[in-house]
Amino acid sequence: MTLWLGLRSVVFTFFFFLVTGVMGIISPFISPFLSPDAMYRFLQKWGTINLFLLKVICGVKWQLRGEENIHPESTAIVLSNHQSTWETMYLLSLFPSMSWVIKQELINLPVFGWGMRKSRPIAIDRKAGRSALCQIQENGKIRLDQGNWVCIFPEGTRVLPGKKARFKLGGAQLAVHSGYPICPVAHNAGECWPRGELLKVPGTITVSIGPRIEVAGKTPEQVNKEVEEWITEERKRLPLVR
Repeated sequence: MTLWLGLRSVVFTFFFFLVTGVMGIISPFISPFLSPDAMYRFLQKWGTINLFLLKVICGVKWQLRGEENIHPESTAIVLSNHQSTWETMYLLSLFPSMSWVIKQELINLPVFGWGMRKSRPIAIDRKAGRSALCQIQENGKIRLDQGNWVCIFPEGTRVLPGKKARFKLGGAQLAVHSGYPICPVAHNAGECWPRGELLKVPGTITVSIGPRIEVAGKTPEQVNKEVEEWITEERKRLPLVR
């Protein structure tokens, strides 16, 4: 059984890198002719294609709870727990045009990073400390005022299922600074796509979208605590991957 799962995972990984490579090669050539929104839709295709391949080849499915809480017509800040590559592809395909807070080195990747620049990310140097936080606040508010959502993983890195990492303040500070609400997201994707492992485990990932968290009259610390508590408790309520 493990051998069969491993073989399927290898096949998926081959196609994942093939799709990523082909679209990465194409992106710098088409990006000068595409608007930022069109470039974002191109990146969404990358996500939906790989999600489809993962479902067909490895048997990894998903279900969505709380879709009514998205309110696509009203811009917000998405704060989600981070366990694997899966949620990056899924959130990319689920939400309207979003600016992602990402590591600076991703923008500097040859070929694919060049195309990524056109999608209006907020690229930060995680070692820059307060300077990085200011960059999130300033550029994040600009993106939000332009009608783009902003997505942040407050844990700052992928965390194994069952483990806990302190939520960083950047997302909450952006929300309080800009006045935009937070759309919290909890999921258990790491059960099917474990961090740093080749093996993809078949099952159904659950993604839960929570009610919006308003920030008026709150401090960043209060907002951050509210977000962390909701995501932590909601993760406990998610059904087992089966």
